[in-house]
Order: sequence, then structure tokens, then C-alpha cells
Amino acid sequence: MSGLTALNDSQPSSDTSADEAQTLPHNIEAEQALLGALLVNNDVYDRIANIIQAHHFFDPVHARIFSVAEQRIQKNALASPVTLKAFLEDDPGLAELGGPAYLARLAGAAISVFAARDYAQLIHDLAIRRELIEIGHEIAGKAARMDVESEPEEQIVEAEQRLYQLGEQGQSDTGFQSFLKAVTDAVQVANAAYMRDGGLAGISTGLIDMDRKLGGLHKSDLLILAGRPSMGKTSLATNIAYNIARAYKKGKLPDGSEGAVEGGVVGFFSLEMSAEQLAARILSEAAEVPSEQIRRGDMTEAEFRRFVEAAKTLESCPLFIDDTPALPISQLAARARRLKRTHGLDVLIVDYLQLVRPASAKDSRVNEVSEITQGLKAIAKELDIPVVALSQLSRQVENRDDKRPQLSDLRESGSIEQDADVVMFVYREEYYKEREKPGDHDVEAMMKWQEEMERLHGKAEVIIGKQRHGPIGTIELSFEGKFTRFGNLVKAYQQNIGNDFG
Repeated sequence: MSGLTALNDSQPSSDTSADEAQTLPHNIEAEQALLGALLVNNDVYDRIANIIQAHHFFDPVHARIFSVAEQRIQKNALASPVTLKAFLEDDPGLAELGGPAYLARLAGAAISVFAARDYAQLIHDLAIRRELIEIGHEIAGKAARMDVESEPEEQIVEAEQRLYQLGEQGQSDTGFQSFLKAVTDAVQVANAAYMRDGGLAGISTGLIDMDRKLGGLHKSDLLILAGRPSMGKTSLATNIAYNIARAYKKGKLPDGSEGAVEGGVVGFFSLEMSAEQLAARILSEAAEVPSEQIRRGDMTEAEFRRFVEAAKTLESCPLFIDDTPALPISQLAARARRLKRTHGLDVLIVDYLQLVRPASAKDSRVNEVSEITQGLKAIAKELDIPVVALSQLSRQVENRDDKRPQLSDLRESGSIEQDADVVMFVYREEYYKEREKPGDHDVEAMMKWQEEMERLHGKAEVIIGKQRHGPIGTIELSFEGKFTRFGNLVKAYQQNIGNDFG
């Protein structure tokens, strides 16, 4: 190793300035040793390929040697000092280091194959440090320049995105994997579902029939929850958010990392309602006190006690609300990244999609919504979490006799339907039937209407119009309007069982 160090004098080649060599973190000896091992034994490449790339080398000549060797190995050709000589003979940087003879010297001071990964990791870590320094200089430089088109908020978002991408680099193996590994991963997912109550692969919504149809909320999925005004979209979303946050338990995951083993950390972007209004809704559901009574402070002692107890329980729930109105999709992504980095994030809910702003104005509303849905799907994949986005439906529903929503009722439906993994509609027939009340003089019609109202009272449907990983169909839920709460509907046969054992 010392002979090599003397040969290169621990300095990078002429392509890099002496000042930079002194300031930026690097280890020339480690680069030389790793390249030597690679040229002696090409099998080393398979051990280090997912850790290191040519741009991670500090010395540009070392980067070029690695790049040529990599291309040769990928073509199943030998990469040795002799074979690489022809490709690098005219390289001016290599000439300064002694020409092709430098390649032979690298091979002569090769490290053990078993140490290669450690050396590769060291070179990778030093490269990340240099990139952090570069990003820091860029941030400082941009902030110092007074440019009309470069707003400070945009600079913050851009900096956060670059830092997040840098933080995520190298954490996941990409490319081909053996079928054995794929099968092992599938078995682990199935085992986790089997061990978990209810047998779910995804995160439980707390609603049994919904979990059964969806298999829980799956990572990297975009789920659209749509409905007309007053159908209860926000109520259902807050119910699901509360159920997930309340069930949160931290523990060791199958891959050895720390994370949510039950429930999860929930981020809720409320672009329509304030955080206080949303909290009041969740408190109303948890305490079983009507939300209008909470607002007026009109509660009995027992109700107030329940309200305080519910508030105490909610204090420890990992539910984070952002009620900033008209957020651009880029800001929404940046805030979600920040929440994941600081507190963790397992589920993201956006209420609602049409209130999110595109990053820049588009020529049509369809293109704007397309950018937003693509952005939400990108967040789901980047952060590896389910994203639930609420959406409005067009008015054409009201013009039909059957008011049940369909995929074509989605506003600007093309992009929403295309980008979503799951599309669900909230539908309460009771809401429409209530508005069909006949006059008191028509006794027969009134009796029929009352029978219908009795049948529909406290019932809601969630219609799955699209699901990539499972069946479509209808989920029946109970709905308590005064507490804005959706729940599991007790079926007739279950009631009979209850009576039999009663």
C-alpha cells in the first residue's frame, strides 16, 4: 500500500485542483486498493456493484478506470491491467501517474476480496460527504443571488428534495433478484399477514369489511376516496386516520429495522377544514358527543368527562394535521418527506385533491389534476406509504335516477382513474331519500317513505370502482351522523347469534 501511496503521493490527478483536494473528504489509498482487488479478481464487482459507482471515486482517473472495468465485466469480458491498457493508453490523467504501468501497480497492491465491501462503503460514504458539501455551497450561492424567478420557498423545497434523495441513495437494491429472494419476500409478507390480527398484508383501517375487500392499505398505493358533498368523505377519512393512529405500536420489523408493527403514524393534509375543526370531529367520534354540542359547550357532566378522556387518549396518538390552504403539490411532497424524516410516516391522507395546487399553471384543468395525481402517486412510491386522497364528484350524479357514483363521475376522471390503484365512492342513499319526503296528505306514500327511511337509516356504502390488486364491489358500513362516525355494520345473522347467546 505504501508504494502506491508514494507513487500517487496521496494527491488526485491534475483534473482536480490542489485546493479542492485539501478541503473535500477523500481517501486515495482506499480507491487504489479497491481498484487493485477488482483488476485481480473480477468477481469483486458483484460484491460492490450495489454500493459504489464510478462517480463515487474522488480521483477522476480512478473513476475512469472503474468505468472501463465495469463496462468490460458487464459484457462478460476480462478486466485486467493488460486488457484495460488498450482503452486507457491515451488517457492524459493516467499518463501523469506513470501510464499503463500504474494499472499493474494497482493490481500488485490489491486487498483481500473479503475487505472489498468495507472499502467500497468507505469510498461511498466519503462521496456522500462531498455531495453534502456541494449541496451546501449551492444552497448558499442561490440564497445569496437575488433572482426574481427563484423564490426562497422554491429553494427550500428543492434543497429538501435533493437532501432526501441523497439520504435514500443506496438503501435499496435494484435490478434483478433471484426467484428464491422474491419467494422469500412473498412468504414474509404472507407470514406478517398471518401473524397480524385479521390476516392483513397492509395497514388496517379499523373497518372489518373494508379491510377484507382491500387487504388493508398497501404501501406505495394511491387510493382515491370520492363522493358528492355531504356523503361523509372527510368523516370516513378522519375515522380511518384515527383508527390507524390509535392502534399504533412500535416494534422490530422483519428486516430488523424499527417501525410500526400495528397501526401507524398518520399525516393529514386538511386543505378545506382547519386543524381545530378536524380535531373536533375526531373528538366527537372518540367521545360519542355530537360535534355541534362540543362547539357550543352544551354537554352534560358525563359527556364532558368522556370528552376530556378522549382528548387525553388523542394526545398520545401519532396523528399530524397540516391545514395550510392551497398547497402546491411540490410543497405537499416536501412536507410529507420532512414528517417521515422527523416523526416517521405510515399513511398520508389528503382532503381533498381538487384543492391541491399544481407546481405551475397549466393550459387546462385536466392537465393540472393530472400533475397532482401523478405527484401523489410519486409520493406514495418515494416514501413507500399508502396515500389516501379525497376527491369531489361531478354534478352529473344528481341528474340520474340511480345516484350511485361510477368511475365516469370523477371530476377530470381520466388522470385520477388512471393513476389510482384503488378508487372508492362513499354513498348514503338515506341522504337522497330524505329529500324525497312526500306531503302529509298522501298517507300511503308517506308510509312507504317511512319504511324506506327505516331500512336505510344509519347505513352507508363504500363502492370499490377500481382495485388493481383485488375485487371490486360494495362494502356496507354503519353511519352515525351526530358523531360523524362510520363503523362496522352488524349483519342480521350476527344479530341472531348475539340473541341466541344473549
